Amino acid sequence: MDLPERIVVTGARGQLGRALCALLTDVTLLAIDLEEADIRDGDQIIPLITEFRPDVVIHAAAWTDVDGAERDPDGAYAVNALGTQNVALACQQVGAAMLYVSTNEVFDGRAEEPYREWDAPAPISVYARSKWAGEQIARMLLNRLYIVRTAWVFAPGGNNFPSKIIAAADRHGALRVVDDEIGNPTYAPDLARAIVRLISTGRFGIYHLTNEGACSRYEWACEILRMSGREHVPVTPIPSSEWKRLATPPLRAVLANTAAAALGIRLRPWREALKAYFEESEPPRG
Repeated sequence: MDLPERIVVTGARGQLGRALCALLTDVTLLAIDLEEADIRDGDQIIPLITEFRPDVVIHAAAWTDVDGAERDPDGAYAVNALGTQNVALACQQVGAAMLYVSTNEVFDGRAEEPYREWDAPAPISVYARSKWAGEQIARMLLNRLYIVRTAWVFAPGGNNFPSKIIAAADRHGALRVVDDEIGNPTYAPDLARAIVRLISTGRFGIYHLTNEGACSRYEWACEILRMSGREHVPVTPIPSSEWKRLATPPLRAVLANTAAAALGIRLRPWREALKAYFEESEPPRG
């Protein structure tokens, strides 16, 4: 199949949204963020989408403040569940397909093996439960649906783990980073390319899209410091029990790309993607 001609991207100014919009230059594109419409308000978002009459909506808008969701559960559900319902209803009205961007955090992180697309979710935080609610709502309302779970997304210019690690290293000169939280770093431009390929297939379903390989937060931090010329900054590995936060993240929510790989869609290893991040963002080196 060819790429759909009319595409909506929600969350267009986020890390993934910017990467998607940068790729989708040969289609008729409607880019939506808060300035255009609030997905929590059905009277705003539903007419905006239905009047555009898209072929597919890539729903990347989300409440992603994981700790903030613990402080404001209603706010997280308003965006991730009810906002998703509004977008799905708009798709339903015009017969558009929808791609919902979800998270590895729908799993509890207790499995020894990477999670596959058909494994049963068991979310343990407010953020994760709100994203799982969005998945369920979309599945109830739509048949023409892609669900893409991803993890640890980073991009040039974003407020993300690499930028925070570099800022903390420059500020403090030494770091303490958890070594028992394992996941898949995912470079937003790589994820965007995989999503664009996926919506060209017409093969609806659940997909896990991350850069290949997994690591701990500690291992990722060490690579960030090395690639940014800050390998002299000491990093102490610590258990997550010593890093107090409001939300409880899954400790080992590693995703396996099984379904998309069967279609020939894979993302490069995460270290290669991290190297590209530094080449493309050129942050100040230590």
